[in-house]
Amino acid sequence: MSRKQLLSIVQSQARINVWEGSVRSGKTIASLLRWLIYVADAPRGGELVMVGRTRDSLFRNIIGPLMNPDLFGDLAAQVQYNNGAPMATILGRPVHVIGANDAKAEPKVRGMTCAGAYVDELTTLPRTFFDQLIARCSVKGAQVFATTNPDNPGHWVRKEYLKRPDATRLRSWHFTLDDNPYLDPAYVAALKATYTGLFYRRNILGHWVQAEGAIYEAFDDTRHVVKALPPMSRWLCDSIDYGTTNPYADLLIGLGEDRNLYVASEYRWDSRAQRRKKTDAEYSAARRAWLQAVPHPGTNVVGVRPEWTIVDPSAASYIEQLHRDGVPGVTPADNSVLDGIRTTSSLFAANRLFVHESAVGLIEELPGYSWDDEAAEKGEDKPIKQDDHSCDALRYGVRTTEALWRPHIPTLEVAA
Repeated sequence: MSRKQLLSIVQSQARINVWEGSVRSGKTIASLLRWLIYVADAPRGGELVMVGRTRDSLFRNIIGPLMNPDLFGDLAAQVQYNNGAPMATILGRPVHVIGANDAKAEPKVRGMTCAGAYVDELTTLPRTFFDQLIARCSVKGAQVFATTNPDNPGHWVRKEYLKRPDATRLRSWHFTLDDNPYLDPAYVAALKATYTGLFYRRNILGHWVQAEGAIYEAFDDTRHVVKALPPMSRWLCDSIDYGTTNPYADLLIGLGEDRNLYVASEYRWDSRAQRRKKTDAEYSAARRAWLQAVPHPGTNVVGVRPEWTIVDPSAASYIEQLHRDGVPGVTPADNSVLDGIRTTSSLFAANRLFVHESAVGLIEELPGYSWDDEAAEKGEDKPIKQDDHSCDALRYGVRTTEALWRPHIPTLEVAA
């Protein structure tokens, strides 16, 4: 371990202890070793809790690594957990495993008496939940350990906790990517090349910076817009941002044999421009006709059946219409806005995502897709909700199919 990691473990004796900073900087491993040390001698008479945005993310980021003997040796055998379960056993102690991704999570800890807690991705949790968790750590000697990547400088974690260490009895350690001396230099260089703009400053430099300007700063129409498509190894999805008064945008996304993602075609209907609204049934029929006319690159075959049809989660009636029409693989989109933007931004920055010139609506929207300055002043990162329909469809498709394309683009990193 690095000197900074070891110091953070030795010095983390405060009521609240936070490791914050860039991705792959060593903060998570240091915090996990500290958590194991704590659990081994945690105060009795109270419950232990581990919290993440979801149980799945907590298993992926935290519990899975704890169970890895390459990381924690013989201690890994003393961590027992089945993914999705509400309880784990760590060093013989029962530990509650909680997902807290919205304001409804706060009652999950109400009424508990806690002797200690570990929190992953702190900035993604609702403030009401974290405030309640701190209040519930009421056993004498109880401590809280948390990790987070930087966010907006107006975020409540920074304003109400990190900037008020004396009042909150908190101690924190800031990590940058270069604080981890054991990473392969080639890997570090590749990781730095993955991000741009806002996400570079947060995920590589570890800065708490405000979102401003263009969202997809790396997008360059001279590089990312293509006239010809390679053969496709998979047609991953068509991804839909639904609109009646606003434009309806549907993007066909494929994984090329060159291991890059492609927006191969676009169907778009702007009811204002066309002066006619379409019904759910008409949109479904138009979608079917559009896909039947899409050619397979490099062949004489026409007609595409994507593996998934990903739909704006608010479009419940349209999802029902697609089901009635026998469309296979219909699923609501993962609408994690920042995660979707970050992943899409990384793909553009790494030159792994391209757009066919026929997707005119998306190409016109991408350069103007920008952060909302008024939301940023309130400590929130949000896109401006204007001329964003194809951009929303893009992040829906990229984010929701990530498990399908990720093994084929292994060099692309995810913040953790």
